[in-house]
Amino acid sequence: MMTQAIFHLSFPVRSLVAAKDFYCQLLGATLGRDNGEWADILLFGHQITLHERPSEVLSAEARGVRHFGAILPWEQWQALGLTLVEQGCSFVMQPTIAHPGTENEQGKILLCDPSDNLIEIKAYRNASAAIGRGLGA
Repeated sequence: MMTQAIFHLSFPVRSLVAAKDFYCQLLGATLGRDNGEWADILLFGHQITLHERPSEVLSAEARGVRHFGAILPWEQWQALGLTLVEQGCSFVMQPTIAHPGTENEQGKILLCDPSDNLIEIKAYRNASAAIGRGLGA
């Protein structure tokens, strides 16, 4: 029985094996259902479905601003950033803190999976101030 709603996102990858390895080994996701052509990955409490469809993967240039991401608690974001650096991750943007000491202080990491799907992982010191009312700090 589910106790809370979760977000689901589905997209193509060039290699299902490489994508599963990236999300599970590097980002700490858990593998769900897997039929060899697609797999569910549980990432940061949400579900992504990876479909092995190389012809549908966009190049970085064609992708434009399309990306997905997660907003993590500050301590979890810091720990993940440290782990990614220690593992020699290739970043689009290394763990970076913007607006330090202000109510808009935020951490940001940008990286691509093996199919060049762009992932943004953020954290806010004060989420309500930074991105809107109704969110916890």
